[in-house]
Amino acid sequence: MEDIPPQDISPQDLAMTLLGAYVPDREQALVWAGGLVALLTEFGCTQNAARVALSRMVQRDLLERERDGRLVRYRLTKRTRDALAEGDRRIFRFGEQPESVDCWTVLWHAIPDERRDARRRLAVRLRFLGFGSVQDGLWLAARDREAEVAALLAELRVERHAGLLTGKPSRIVDVRAAVARAWDLDELAERYRRFVHTYRGVEPAVLDPAAAFGIRTRMTHEFRQYPLLDPELPARLVPPPAARADAVAVFHELYPALAPAAQRYFDEVITP
Repeated sequence: MEDIPPQDISPQDLAMTLLGAYVPDREQALVWAGGLVALLTEFGCTQNAARVALSRMVQRDLLERERDGRLVRYRLTKRTRDALAEGDRRIFRFGEQPESVDCWTVLWHAIPDERRDARRRLAVRLRFLGFGSVQDGLWLAARDREAEVAALLAELRVERHAGLLTGKPSRIVDVRAAVARAWDLDELAERYRRFVHTYRGVEPAVLDPAAAFGIRTRMTHEFRQYPLLDPELPARLVPPPAARADAVAVFHELYPALAPAAQRYFDEVITP
């Protein structure tokens, strides 16, 4: 294992990682604001940036603020609970053998600027479904994602700004060239290599709770990005990125091994 490098982490994204990894009762839990701010500062956020991020998450209907005297606590909204559940499905099944591809999905849209938040949310969710961006407003997935995308467009209320097709690529299409336009698999392979180099060799037994929490949180936050970046194309189309299997194995070994000590630290800091 090498030293864990600092990461340029969005406070809101990091807060989602913390909530997903350390709040088991997502329906009922109330998370102390002061403790959450303190944890965010451990990863390079200023206290002011952390507070602003949490306020924006309230504005985005990701958190509900509840006051108990002088204490402020946050409750996870349904939107956040749904997002975390979807993330869990993708993260913990990530790296399984992809099914054979018989149907591709193409989405195009022209969402106006006044709906830019919906456009941003659509892009994030499409990447989580395995889509890559071929060009502005044009997305491609090597799966049949018709049902999921139709539900997503309806949820965001942008159906009239989008079109959706499913089918097979023509035999005259260079599939590898199309893949290269939608996904940067070389950069992805390098990210996997760095992940394995950084976290392989971590020894949970020798870490105190604070160190276990820091390593597990950074590792989880980084691993959360892979379902957004990796389309998991079948090997008969494109060989899988080098070191993907090793990265998945490292994550699944360390995530539970670091959990007891990391959870103790989280619970201690989050308790007023």
